[in-house]
Amino acid sequence: MARRYDGADKARDTRAQRLGQGLAKVRQSADGDKAAVGHAVPMKILLVEDEDAIAEPLAIGLRREGFSVERAATGAAALDADEPDLVLLDLRLPDVDGFDVCRALRARSSVPIIVVTARGEEADRVVGLELGADDYVVKPFGLRELIARIRAVTRRTNARSAEHEPMRIGALEVDERARRATLGEVELPLTPKEFDILGLLARDAGAVVTRRKLLEDVWQTTWYGSTKTIDVHVAALRSKLGDPGWIETVRGIGFRLRDS
Repeated sequence: MARRYDGADKARDTRAQRLGQGLAKVRQSADGDKAAVGHAVPMKILLVEDEDAIAEPLAIGLRREGFSVERAATGAAALDADEPDLVLLDLRLPDVDGFDVCRALRARSSVPIIVVTARGEEADRVVGLELGADDYVVKPFGLRELIARIRAVTRRTNARSAEHEPMRIGALEVDERARRATLGEVELPLTPKEFDILGLLARDAGAVVTRRKLLEDVWQTTWYGSTKTIDVHVAALRSKLGDPGWIETVRGIGFRLRDS
């Protein structure tokens, strides 16, 4: 496929020169605060960039800040690479449009993606973010800014991941993301409503969940009549858990999941 150029390419040498200058300033100023804080091993970054004049000094700067960097010069190489902790993605690649790479990566993975490109039009930014990029940085940029953005995206991603961590209460594990519940090593054959009830109780084991809350969250209704359907589903859930004591009834209020 022939490579496409637009007006932004005319500034390629200037961008590379500015990036190199920015890296030099960073090297002179600080050795302290490493960007890979919190990682037992260095954060692995996949740098998808075909221009050596930009990729090489950028990789050097990132490595000096404590990152592990793997470079891919084409979209195909990026898609074939082992999954990293974060992707820095240029849009202007020799074999495929970077938007297509972004779409393909997001379709198979939740890996954080920061688009790093000379295409700074609002339409490009919107498309990139809507395709699943977590941030969008326009060249030329400073290394300090890029590292700050990497940290910010990593914090947000880690927070989202923590929200989806499986919940463990004794031998019971509830994975809402995968919609699986296991007791010991055995997966429980729960119906959708039974799983939703268990997930709601497991989010705050030991706390009482009211019948009204169960109706609103599981059945998406504010019905104030008989709530007998809740009792039927809870009874079935207790049976599948093998011990009625897992779910305690708080008379006149609701239910709570045993927290130990």
